Amino acid sequence: MIALGSDHGGFLLKEAIKQHLEEQGYEVKDFGSYDENPVDYPTIAVPVAKAVISGECERAILCCGTGLGMSIAANKINGIRAACCSDCYSAQLTRTHNDANVLCLGGRVIGPGLAIMMADLFLTTKFVGGRHAHRLEMLKEIEATQDLKR
Repeated sequence: MIALGSDHGGFLLKEAIKQHLEEQGYEVKDFGSYDENPVDYPTIAVPVAKAVISGECERAILCCGTGLGMSIAANKINGIRAACCSDCYSAQLTRTHNDANVLCLGGRVIGPGLAIMMADLFLTTKFVGGRHAHRLEMLKEIEATQDLKR
């Protein structure tokens, strides 16, 4: 299952991606927003990120105006590796090198055609491991030792 979420700035992009993924046979869980009325991006990003961490959803795609707010909010959840991308090369390499589990896109930055291409790459590209696996272990160590009281 793929989690989807957006604020008002990414709503139309999310809807285009959702339609495409469903047509491709993906099972999608839509966390909102459900229209273009203003909504704060953290209220969408956090439950989406938690659905990925819990295993309810395999990966996620979040959309806001730029993709930046969603990526910042999602990355606050331990275990999330959210990447804000605006080109296919980055969307592919964030999977092969970083094993990103959340793709963040900007509805005011890219159009639906490019977003769909990036979503397809993100969902079909495998993590290559190797030297990159060690780097993920380093990130997990940082998360495990983070002093949240400072």
